Amino acid sequence: MNHAIGVVQRQLDAVHVGVAAGISRESRPELGAESLAKQQGFRTPAKLIAAATGVSTGEALRLVKVGEATAPRADLLGARLPAKYPLVQEAFASGGLSAQAAALLVAVLDRCRVAAGVARTSEAERVLVEKAAGLALDDVRRLVLRAEPWLDPDGVEAREEERRGKRALSIFERDGMVHLNAVLDAETAAPVVSAIRGYVTAAFAARRDATDAGAGDADRRTVPMIQADALAVFCGHVLDCDRRMPVAGATIVVRMTLDDLEAGAGAATIDGIDQPVSVGAARRMAAGGGVIPCVLGAASEVLDWGREKRLFTRAQRLALVERERDGGCAMCGLPPEMTKAHHIRWWRRDRGPTDLSNGVLLCETCHHRIHDNGWEIRIDGGGSVGRVWFIPPGYVDPERTPRLGGRARFDVAAEEQTRATVIAGGVTAAA
Repeated sequence: MNHAIGVVQRQLDAVHVGVAAGISRESRPELGAESLAKQQGFRTPAKLIAAATGVSTGEALRLVKVGEATAPRADLLGARLPAKYPLVQEAFASGGLSAQAAALLVAVLDRCRVAAGVARTSEAERVLVEKAAGLALDDVRRLVLRAEPWLDPDGVEAREEERRGKRALSIFERDGMVHLNAVLDAETAAPVVSAIRGYVTAAFAARRDATDAGAGDADRRTVPMIQADALAVFCGHVLDCDRRMPVAGATIVVRMTLDDLEAGAGAATIDGIDQPVSVGAARRMAAGGGVIPCVLGAASEVLDWGREKRLFTRAQRLALVERERDGGCAMCGLPPEMTKAHHIRWWRRDRGPTDLSNGVLLCETCHHRIHDNGWEIRIDGGGSVGRVWFIPPGYVDPERTPRLGGRARFDVAAEEQTRATVIAGGVTAAA
């Protein structure tokens, strides 16, 4: 029922977008006083659409842009031409994409169209439409962020400089409270996000191990409260460097392809942050001391322990992050510091080994879903090109159709070629 409602809603979106495109076409500036919007008493078609439907002007503009990109066109002689993005139009009309998701795809394709060229843009449209089907809107945003540096690798650094110029932190007092509002680019935010999330992880670990969780003085802080306390602790540490920093698992992992590193172009990704950064930013982070190169699989590191060890080692965890780099939890995408390495074939029940081929990163919620609700996991391939598939139980999906997890859900470039995620020749940067 929920799926059917979603399809109907998306098909209604397609009708709405078509109407919005028609209103925009009949309200184009060259019509002057004959413009439909002006005849109705509105300055722009977006204002007319917003007033008629109750959406914001920005949302109305998005409807118009999607409508223009997916509507049939005509050349100067009146001959009909296909839509600007025919695959988006097809998926949209069939109910496979929502208006908001289609708007995100159209926006990134428009931004990179000139730099990428016709062939690459068409390939990107195909991959994006395939991957966006069935994704929540937040996941489509993450997909688009990964697609942009693949479409326009030379534009990564320019966009990064623009974002860096917008970083800001404002502090003011109101109603007896001090308000902090930060807007940070990905490079600036990486150590902040990693440290605060590490503190939150440590706080929850301490809460779980508490001897009396029901005591009156037990830790009942919310995540936002713990994050606020983390900031206070870190700033206090700056003023008193003898104080220990209660951060567990706070690791910055930056990864990129060897080809991009050697060429000095392209993009790198930071675990836990969706926005890619340029090669230059990755180098600065490594040189600044906040990121330490760590070779995975060196002679001194044993990555497969068989049945000799019950728990996965730190080296194995980093190797698993390498395979499932996008967000850490291979199922829901939570960052790596909020996950644990779990046995696909259970340690006790199945006598599963503590090997990389039998490991997967899961947050506690997804771990319980796998163990308690009948989900199964399958790994195709090995190393950094491995793909994680989650197979739902029959009561969720009678066909038991595998669902792609891990980094492959958002890795557009992997559709074109298999890319090794290494830095400095097989080295992952980690703190």
